[in-house]
Amino acid sequence: MKSTIKTSLLMVVLLISFSLHAGATTKKKLATAEFKISGVCKMCEKRIEDAALIKGVKLADWDKEKQKIKVIYRPDKTNELSIQKAIAKVGHDTEKVKASDKAYQKLHSCCKYREGQEIH
Repeated sequence: MKSTIKTSLLMVVLLISFSLHAGATTKKKLATAEFKISGVCKMCEKRIEDAALIKGVKLADWDKEKQKIKVIYRPDKTNELSIQKAIAKVGHDTEKVKASDKAYQKLHSCCKYREGQEIH
């Protein structure tokens, strides 16, 4: 009888331990988004990717040939529109947010995508 109680108690303790461990190792949910961003060069790429790395963004990778960025982010910390606003603040137009003329004018002359600069 005592061994049955001890075994049952041990099983309960182990079950609780495994449950707590599983809860602690659960990963936070991530979301992926891809959207268009205007730019023309390596300087644009660095500026765009750096601007996209706001709180909650885990990865930002802009492809200048495709004019698209891929971002992986935590939806409990940020969202796609916030990322696009952050990029527009540094002078680059996105699908949903146009950069202000003031921010655009601060770009280096080789980065002026609105003025017909070729991708280089």
